[in-house]
Amino acid sequence: MKRSHLFLLSPPLLAGALLFTAPVAAQDDAAELAKKLSNPVASLISVPFQSNWDVGIGASNGSRMVLNLQPVVPISLTENLNLITRWIVPVVSQFDITGEGTQQSGLGDAVISGFFSPANSDPIWGVGPAFLVPIATDDFLGTEKFAVGPSVVVLKQAGGWTYGGLANHLISVAGDEDRGDISATFLNPFASYNWKSGAGATLNAEYTYDWENEVDIFVIQTILSAVTKFGNQIVSFGTGPRFHFAPENRPNYGIRASVTLVFPK
Repeated sequence: MKRSHLFLLSPPLLAGALLFTAPVAAQDDAAELAKKLSNPVASLISVPFQSNWDVGIGASNGSRMVLNLQPVVPISLTENLNLITRWIVPVVSQFDITGEGTQQSGLGDAVISGFFSPANSDPIWGVGPAFLVPIATDDFLGTEKFAVGPSVVVLKQAGGWTYGGLANHLISVAGDEDRGDISATFLNPFASYNWKSGAGATLNAEYTYDWENEVDIFVIQTILSAVTKFGNQIVSFGTGPRFHFAPENRPNYGIRASVTLVFPK
């Protein structure tokens, strides 16, 4: 597997929101929605569009823009058990990553997760499978491997605070035999605070270790967030810097911005 692919194996799973806030219905409603958006297994339909822009990558000072389409659809299996499905489909545009003067654009590989989560638990938790699906439209944007593995999330919510972590491990089980195998661990600790207005601040880390190539990726994001309404549509926006600490050919800096359409039940 080429190292550039590793950036696509650690998709962010937390949706951000916005810098400014307007009345949703009442402050308590805005605060409750912001709290649910901080919970990866909340019983809330949402459609995040998350953009990650990184520059100064590698010897050719390359850049990469990844727009993650991340619909979250909860399914009530029983009165006490939910299945939270999360789809992450990256749309990638990169320049000077594979060499000076080169460019690739298209879809990256999709990551699909399903968390079986109790309807009422404290702390909140979910466990289930994760799948890497090779839908990339360019050899440099994907792995051409199908991978599966376990995924788990545990979090606590108290007052305005949400803190916890998500983890998964993917192992390739099928695909192009000429491409490198996948064995990658993803860790995503996070903490956020939401005010009664719905505004909030989030700190989260994304760490991926590629066991096949012995390469790690480590990124920390700080996101300012809030919730507002356009007509009848509840929307959250968010933005903040991305700080890269690994690998050696890591970007110099990056920015995350997101827009999330929210559909309360």
